[in-house]
Amino acid sequence: MLRNVSLRHLRCFVAVANAGSFTVAASRLFLTQSSLTATIQQFEESVGVKLFDRNTRRVAMTQEAVRFKVEAEKILSQFDGALSDLQAFSKGHQGHVRIAAAASVINHFLADAIHGFRQTYPNITISLRDAGAELVERMVSAGEIDFAVTSRHKGYDDLIYTPLFEDRYGVVCTKDHALAAGRGPLRWDALDPADYVGFTADTGIGAYLRANTPNSALFDGTRDEISSTTSLYAVLRCGGRYSILPALPASVGEFAQFRFRELTGPKLAREVCLITRRLRSLSPSSEQLLRFIREEMRKKPVPPGVRILEARKRGGTGQG
Repeated sequence: MLRNVSLRHLRCFVAVANAGSFTVAASRLFLTQSSLTATIQQFEESVGVKLFDRNTRRVAMTQEAVRFKVEAEKILSQFDGALSDLQAFSKGHQGHVRIAAAASVINHFLADAIHGFRQTYPNITISLRDAGAELVERMVSAGEIDFAVTSRHKGYDDLIYTPLFEDRYGVVCTKDHALAAGRGPLRWDALDPADYVGFTADTGIGAYLRANTPNSALFDGTRDEISSTTSLYAVLRCGGRYSILPALPASVGEFAQFRFRELTGPKLAREVCLITRRLRSLSPSSEQLLRFIREEMRKKPVPPGVRILEARKRGGTGQG
């Protein structure tokens, strides 16, 4: 019966699936092989589905097991995360916070916020990831991180997107580039696709521009592409090329030496959000860190083209 299925069954199933061997999985779980085998057999009888094909040389998942493994890992991750949060709460100001953010957000806001937070809460450690928007959404949804600060990509139904600031798009290039001449904004139809360096579709910037740019020629055919601002800087510093960035990443770090001109006709902006899981409260440690981040955004000056937004929760799909 399904009521007899427990987390122990899920852990044993995932261990065998990852190891491809009952012997190796039993060793990792500190169980005897006979005990592990009995647990898997009990699991299979309870759900009425064969999970593994066994022979003398290898253990392979059935098609049903392959599909179920993703859900099993998600359940275990959420359960372990919830226990970790409960343990952090029981210890008061001790714990570990796992977050991800866009590189420009880390540079301009999070680095200082984390520094202040660590001075106040020295016993709370932090894992900080700089990853593409597509990967970040999957990590929040799977419970691998507690929250993220980045732009929306696909828009998962099980996530909440709370807008934090708006960031206008513009051209970034070296100061001797033809597009750097003049004052005021540039028009989209003034851009030459031949010199354009774009972002890959799995990034928030790349996905948003593909869906919203009025100059479709920028994405016709095969173009040079990069997947991070670090790579973009290495390409643009050689001169002769340009790209399109939101105002914040175009003004921080090494990009501050480049020229940024806002684009118009129309004006486009990304919305950077706090991304959290629906129906899952943040741990006390995460709440405290988020308080420091919000305070840093409130008090720190922002470059032209960036506008701090009042918090309002929303879900569903939206810009990348």
